[in-house]
Amino acid sequence: MAMGTKAFLLFLLSGFSVAFLSVFLLPNLKKHPPPSYQYLRLATNGSEDGLLTSVRVWPELEFNWKIVLATVIGFLGSAFGTVGGVGGGGIFVPMLNLIVGFDAKSAAALSKCMIMGASASSVWYNLRVLHPTKDVPIIDYDLALLFQPMLLLGITLGVELSVICPSWLITVFIIILFLGTSSRSFTMGIEMWKQETILKKEMEKLETESNSNGEVIIDADYQSLLPSEERSGLQILLFNLRWKRLLVLMLVWFAFLVLQIFKNETAVCSSWYWVLTILQFPAALSLSLYGASKLYRASKARKMSGSTEAVCGASIEWNVASLTFCALCGILGGTVGGLLGSGGGFILGPLLLEIGVIPQVASATATFVMMFSSSLSVIEFYFLKRFPMSFALYLIGVSVIAGFWGQSSIRKLVAVLKRASLIIFILSAVIFASALTMGVVGIETSIRMIRQHEYMGFLPLCER
Repeated sequence: MAMGTKAFLLFLLSGFSVAFLSVFLLPNLKKHPPPSYQYLRLATNGSEDGLLTSVRVWPELEFNWKIVLATVIGFLGSAFGTVGGVGGGGIFVPMLNLIVGFDAKSAAALSKCMIMGASASSVWYNLRVLHPTKDVPIIDYDLALLFQPMLLLGITLGVELSVICPSWLITVFIIILFLGTSSRSFTMGIEMWKQETILKKEMEKLETESNSNGEVIIDADYQSLLPSEERSGLQILLFNLRWKRLLVLMLVWFAFLVLQIFKNETAVCSSWYWVLTILQFPAALSLSLYGASKLYRASKARKMSGSTEAVCGASIEWNVASLTFCALCGILGGTVGGLLGSGGGFILGPLLLEIGVIPQVASATATFVMMFSSSLSVIEFYFLKRFPMSFALYLIGVSVIAGFWGQSSIRKLVAVLKRASLIIFILSAVIFASALTMGVVGIETSIRMIRQHEYMGFLPLCER
């Protein structure tokens, strides 16, 4: 594990530990919340929300300055969020809550709709794009199978944590996590920018030598950058689709959907509630273990054959330690998604870059996984009647267009400038913007709770 990765993990662990312990050290916290207390949340993702009494606020969909501003922010957030592979939920939730005027729960649900629309259009675009350096699909299905079940499991955990954790603690977690991931991503972007600069200078030197000698000189290291044979759009689409692996991922998605629908119909903390909750653990672990075993066997086989080619394009060795680390990060990404109403890309996108996956593949794979997690939540929210259909369709339409525009324009810019590091910088910027918006909302809420002497400790899980 690189030194930068160790420092990043140490920062997160120490920050989270201090924030968690501070709940027990603050002297002015009451031991128990009053029975009539209305729990306040920044945003929630699943069916359980932390509100004993809920006030639903659904503004009318009409042309005014709020809709125009929300459309612009939503368009840019979807465009750049999908390019970076992070979705943009950290921007959408405050925008829908503060600007448009939705209540927190409805804002989180509509945020999922926007992430689903943007990620679906991005996946469709990526399915018609070739891998930049290899003759393999640009979406890494093996990595998706490793992360998707753990991401869905993490969302369940995040929803439960959003019920018991005080809003100020969630705010602190968000700020620590987002500042850490954005800083780490920005550092990786600078490193890649320097490598690209060296590569461009070497290419220019080779071109100068070839022109002076009247010959075409191509170094072996750049063979993979040469364009392959021309393929039609349909051929590329069929090549990028791996039907067997796609079917497995859809089965995982469907299994979690059924469990969540049945769970929503049961009483909170009843016997069936816990049975359906616990069933998600073996389902996720077994499917993620299947994906991990494939990566482990492929890595071991290539090592025994003496091949230096990386499995899934990652620079790490797929051993038990690295696979466990990635699985835990998948759960963490889902937990963040459950807390914020995002798709989990705030962890998955930077993680794929951290293990050495090139930005184009990291963005395509993270967006692909987010499409499953966000669509699962959208269907669940639909049955729960958590959002107005007119607003949802409008925002989905904006996000779909934004996803296409972001993928096409940014990828063309990357191809012209030969700077894949631009994707990393966009990812870092979106995470940092989310840290600012969610942080400002959370701090404002916490200050108001302190002034009103409201309860700020842990909340009961079953009393909702």
